[in-house]
Amino acid sequence: MKDLIYIILGATFLAIGVVSFLLPNNIITGGTAGLSLLLHHISPFTIGSLMIMINLPLIILSIKYFGKKYAIKSILTIILISVFIDIANEFLNLSAATNETILATIFGGICIGLGLGFIIKGKSSAGGSTIVASIIASKTHYKASEVILAIDAFIIALSIYVFNDLEKALWSILSIYVSSRIIDVILSGRPSKKVVHIVTNEVEKVSEQIILRLGENGTILNGTGLYKEQNKTMILIVVEISKIQVLKDIIKEYDPESFLVITEASELLGRGN
Repeated sequence: MKDLIYIILGATFLAIGVVSFLLPNNIITGGTAGLSLLLHHISPFTIGSLMIMINLPLIILSIKYFGKKYAIKSILTIILISVFIDIANEFLNLSAATNETILATIFGGICIGLGLGFIIKGKSSAGGSTIVASIIASKTHYKASEVILAIDAFIIALSIYVFNDLEKALWSILSIYVSSRIIDVILSGRPSKKVVHIVTNEVEKVSEQIILRLGENGTILNGTGLYKEQNKTMILIVVEISKIQVLKDIIKEYDPESFLVITEASELLGRGN
């Protein structure tokens, strides 16, 4: 029930951000929501229907990689977001909260960030670029964050062509940045990455899931426990705060007896792969 409340809150904030701030000011966000906004301007389809059409094939694909439970939650989330956006835009005809570009950029970004942050706290996903990024990261040397950045960059570049307005594209970049900062604040209290030490007896299973579902790489360390001098194996990884809940779910599923230490990452240098 708690997860569902988070998802509903997230869908509500996303709908407000899209309909009241971004859409009327031709500002784009990242991911499939941003792509849906663009396609809405050049097609007869509603934003909600476009989100469903884009996301459903990706979510079905995600079943193979992330399991049915993840896919079902993601489908529910996408449907709620799509329905809320179309109700607000097509039926309630919500007017623009502001026509000032800077205000629309900032507050639109805040609403999108709040929406995505609550959805992540509800252990779900808005689908789209996150799924694509995780799959590509598991098959290549690219990180999920790098793939998401590339997707967002493509969408922003496409918006320049659709709107013929470079300035709005720059405002869109700022809005995406605001959203990412808000997500960090919701999930961790302040922007950061986390350093995670995992002492586990299921190293192979946990490592495989970390690479597959998080798109992250790390280091496996061997050591000796103080008690009875038993051999211990530890996984050391640096994880984006938005993925911490997924990591906890992996540990709970594959080795609930493992030991985790999560600390702040104040400074990172190099790739660490």
